[in-house]
Amino acid sequence: MKKNIRMVLLLELLLFIVVFLISTLGTSFGFSAIAWFLDWPSLILVMLVLIPGLIIMGEWKDFLKAFSVGIKDFRLLELKNIIEAVGAAQKLTIFGALFAIITSAILLMGHLSDPETIGPNLAVCFLAGFYAVIIEFFLLPLRLNAERKMNEEMDMEDE
Repeated sequence: MKKNIRMVLLLELLLFIVVFLISTLGTSFGFSAIAWFLDWPSLILVMLVLIPGLIIMGEWKDFLKAFSVGIKDFRLLELKNIIEAVGAAQKLTIFGALFAIITSAILLMGHLSDPETIGPNLAVCFLAGFYAVIIEFFLLPLRLNAERKMNEEMDMEDE
């Protein structure tokens, strides 16, 4: 059976949204809790490490090809490059999240004199890690799909 990675990612997104809504709306805070998970500066910091990092390393085109594995045919070398590009994206996501967490923590330490802001600022520190987990949630199937396709191609060459 030929798996369409785009459909897998779409179903993963749907699963993530359902689980997220159940976990946030199940609290006494209701819809207001959803806003607590939005922090554009943290998300932008993660993306400012991820996307330019892939472009600088020359992995951007191979990373984009990962969304077509299983739909288009790729040679073994292309599949290997795609796997390396997704692996680089996974590492860059972690580095971007760590950068955003450390930056937020430093800013938090600068405002320790105001105890009322410690809780909300600490929550912002964790959001970059949360975003990294979400991004990894989508990168892992891309990598596994490319590895599976490469293994299938190698088996076909052996026969």
